[in-house]
Amino acid sequence: MLNENAQTELVETLSGRDVAQAGARCHRRTENGGLEMLFVGSRRNGRRGIPKGHGEDGEASSATALREAFEEAGVAGIVDKTVFGSFSYRKDMSPNRYHVAVHLLQASSIAEKFPEKSIRKTQWFPPKDAVRDAAQPGLRTLLSRAETLNL
Repeated sequence: MLNENAQTELVETLSGRDVAQAGARCHRRTENGGLEMLFVGSRRNGRRGIPKGHGEDGEASSATALREAFEEAGVAGIVDKTVFGSFSYRKDMSPNRYHVAVHLLQASSIAEKFPEKSIRKTQWFPPKDAVRDAAQPGLRTLLSRAETLNL
């Protein structure tokens, strides 16, 4: 017979749970003044999305977004502390549902070396291409809203 904690863990494993994440919608200006958005490839399947991940204990979502942008893409810059929007998604083999609070991040530099450089592909896209190529439908919707911003 399972104790109460084991039963709760088993139910969460079977039905999944809600997992909070934070992400950065990184943008920069090109030499001719055009806007570009950054995508990183998933480690598992290469699908394109924004840098995102789990917060550390007591970490604000804006700080998580800034940290993830650096870890996954080497991007440093100015992050908006206000949540721009959010989206939800499921990973291929996980029963969990991930909820991502997205912050706008104006990129000011890109490091030559960063923690996930060898396992992630990064690419900058014009806004219309980013909207088209985003892996998650909720992210596509959110990025289409960002197209109209005057950044």
